[in-house]
Amino acid sequence: MTARQPLTAVSEAPVTRVRRTDDGRRLRTPAPLTLAGLAGAVACALAAAVGLWFMPFVVGVAVGALSGRRRVSRGLLAAVLAALGWAVPLLWENWHGVPIVATARVVAALAGLPPLPEITLLAAALTAALQGLVGYLLGRAMAGYGR
Repeated sequence: MTARQPLTAVSEAPVTRVRRTDDGRRLRTPAPLTLAGLAGAVACALAAAVGLWFMPFVVGVAVGALSGRRRVSRGLLAAVLAALGWAVPLLWENWHGVPIVATARVVAALAGLPPLPEITLLAAALTAALQGLVGYLLGRAMAGYGR
């Protein structure tokens, strides 16, 4: 019979690819998709301030095409994070007294919703998130990662 090595001896082998700090903690760098999502959020916020309402879709396509073979859930999170950056200028205008509330009430009345500006702003944020989601899926499909 041959002697077997205990399992602990095998698992204690140093891993060369993982960077560690001096006290042994693992160094974690931000994931590329998280950085892409934050950059997309800034791009969507700036585009919404100018009036480009379709920018969450464009950012979603870009994140989907650049996501590679990574898991879909991480890319979806990045695309939705980017799309929610679209709501930042709306909230900024609301906080600084721009008459966005009156416009939101009119839009809510035209859409058949209760005349609450919060519902209209939530509907706008959900629309941006949906644009980011559809753009992400289209970007993955165009890049050939949907298989």
